[in-house]
Amino acid sequence: MPANGQLRTRTPRIARMARKLTVAGTGAAVLALPLIGASTASAATPTAVTAKTATTAYSDNLDGWIRESLAIMAKHGIPGSYNGIYRNVMRESSGNPAAINNWDSNAAKGTPSKGLLQVIDPTFAAYHVPGTAYDPFDPVANITAACNYAADRYGSIDNVFGAY
Repeated sequence: MPANGQLRTRTPRIARMARKLTVAGTGAAVLALPLIGASTASAATPTAVTAKTATTAYSDNLDGWIRESLAIMAKHGIPGSYNGIYRNVMRESSGNPAAINNWDSNAAKGTPSKGLLQVIDPTFAAYHVPGTAYDPFDPVANITAACNYAADRYGSIDNVFGAY
C-alpha cells in the first residue's frame, strides 16, 4: 500500500471491480482483494471488527504483584506508588510472599503477621479489597489490603517509613 493510504489499481476495470466488491460488502472485498492484485486486504477490514479487548498480563514476581495491585488500587481509589509499596515490602518481608512473623507481639497474641507487607488476619479481613483473593499469603491481595489499611491510617502507603 502506498504511503498515502490509497490502494493502487492497474486498470480502470480492476478499480471498478474493487468498488463493486466494496459496495457488496467488506467481507467480500477482503476475500477478493488479494485475488485482484491488492498488496494487503487489511486496509479494507474495519477496525471495529478486528479490534480485540486487551488484557494485561502481570508477571508472577514482585514487580508484577505490585503493578497488579496498583491497577486494582486505582479502580478502588486507594492511593499509593510503586516506590512506596516496594520500599515497605523490602523492609517487611524482603519480597517473600510466604513470610510469617512468629516472634513479635502480634504472634504472641496468636495473630502473626503474614505475607509481603506483614498483615495480621483481622487487618486483612477489615481492609480486604474485592477483586483480590481472600488469602493474606496471596501477594496481590496482601499488598492491596495493606495499602488500603495504610491509606485509611496514614493517607497512603507512601507515608509509611517504619512498622505500621
